[in-house]
Amino acid sequence: MSSLNKVILIGHLGKDPEIRYTPDQTAVATFSLATSETWTDKNGARQEHTEWHNIVAWSRLADLSKRFLAKGRQVYIEGRLRSRDWTDRDGNKRRTTEVIVSQIVLLGSRSQGADAGVQPMEPSGRSAPSPEPEQAFGDAGITDSDIPF
Repeated sequence: MSSLNKVILIGHLGKDPEIRYTPDQTAVATFSLATSETWTDKNGARQEHTEWHNIVAWSRLADLSKRFLAKGRQVYIEGRLRSRDWTDRDGNKRRTTEVIVSQIVLLGSRSQGADAGVQPMEPSGRSAPSPEPEQAFGDAGITDSDIPF
């Protein structure tokens, strides 16, 4: 029997991406993503819950994340879950679960995020109602010449 490890999220960045480099100079970007749900409870009161996700982008996606993403920007993210263990400075064993990104699609208005030239794109891959170009990036070997701005 096969298995599947796939995550799809639409949310807002909780902070600007932080970029680091491995010893072999591979870029790694990390940032948090907030997803929220709202509902009305049985007493008629509006309730909201926000879940925070740790996001990790490697190589080209890390470079593009640093360049085009900013705190508050709405994005669609596809990836896979990865859990890892480590020991903190106090010697305590810790565990975290991260989303390793395979695709990022920029959503929301032009005023969101640091770059006003980024255009929205629907998660389905169809252009949002706008006469301007769309923007998405993933593991498909995108080069600078592929970016329309």
